[in-house]
Amino acid sequence: MKRKSNFHTIEKSKYILIGPAFPLRGGIANFNQSVARALKKKNISSEIISFTLQYPSFLFPGKTQYENGDAPENVDIKELINSINPISWIKTAKYIRKTDAATIVFNYWMPFFGLCYGMIIRLLRRKSIKKIALCHNIIPHEKRLPDNFLNRFFLKKCDGFITLSKSVLKELSLFTTSNNKKFTPHPIYDIFGPIVSKEKSIEKLKLDPTKKYLLFFGLVRKYKGLDLMLKALASDKLKELDNVRLIVAGEFYDNTEEYLSLIKHLNIQDKVILRNEFIPSNLVRYYFCAADLVVQTYHNATQSGVTQIAYHFERPMLVTNVGGLSEIVPHEKVGYISEKNPETIATFIEDFYLNNRETEFSKNVSIEKHRFSWDKFVNALEKVRTNC
Repeated sequence: MKRKSNFHTIEKSKYILIGPAFPLRGGIANFNQSVARALKKKNISSEIISFTLQYPSFLFPGKTQYENGDAPENVDIKELINSINPISWIKTAKYIRKTDAATIVFNYWMPFFGLCYGMIIRLLRRKSIKKIALCHNIIPHEKRLPDNFLNRFFLKKCDGFITLSKSVLKELSLFTTSNNKKFTPHPIYDIFGPIVSKEKSIEKLKLDPTKKYLLFFGLVRKYKGLDLMLKALASDKLKELDNVRLIVAGEFYDNTEEYLSLIKHLNIQDKVILRNEFIPSNLVRYYFCAADLVVQTYHNATQSGVTQIAYHFERPMLVTNVGGLSEIVPHEKVGYISEKNPETIATFIEDFYLNNRETEFSKNVSIEKHRFSWDKFVNALEKVRTNC
């Protein structure tokens, strides 16, 4: 994999975006890089300050934090921050002071980074720099004792806030009294290439072209509710749809054996296709384009990049009524909003297939997706910046 050099001429940047970027993998890295591209399209300069170490190994359950491939074009990335090394925080603050940056945007998605980010702000010693928290999450899915302290330590030093769901906007009131906060929906991920035909996608993934496919995509963690989807698949309603298969595409961050045991107990081994691996960017489009319906049966959530990938590829969706998911999936227009109940989930999937909803929903998705533009996100960011 090719990395961009950390050694380059320091330039003045209107925005510094703090958070992961290539070669670090995952949704936050994708989002951070997409913000940089969106700013560039509006002739706003930016630079990403990423991590030399994002997570210590004991906090990272996956196989690797890195992805292969080439660095994104036209995105300036500097790796500086070690999340557990205060010396790197001092160096980061010193570097930012030299750039004469006007605005810093901190991608914030778990309290673990509250100490690191909070200290960088305190070390800046320049009140003229506007500090915005881009809050993907605030209250984590998997809670720990110091979460509230770390949230306050960072958030109380910020001048403005952007959230990607109304539920996170509401949570902000627990940690700041600032009125300079704005909700704007998660924009569409358009970084995985154009739409390809279902036939080509099925062939690429070596799937059976005579079957129908549901897609459960992304890292598998307990809060994402794969157990609900598996139980729905085993229901009497879906047993009758014997040509429907569930593709689970993503690395398991939970105990894989628990899910294998559940699949065996439910006797649905022939209905589940497991791809227990991180899906590289160049293959993402094939998984989505092979699917009839993208399923997100989460136990809890704020928002999800998976939804916005589905929008890009114009795939119907089923989401559970949690967090911000229901805010962006109009019920029975682009898909379904279900309660966290396997039988209800199964009822909607049965309706989808028996009533041939795919064409209608896909057409509606292609119209609805225009609500989620990166232009709108940048406009919201600029408004918060102006009000700092």
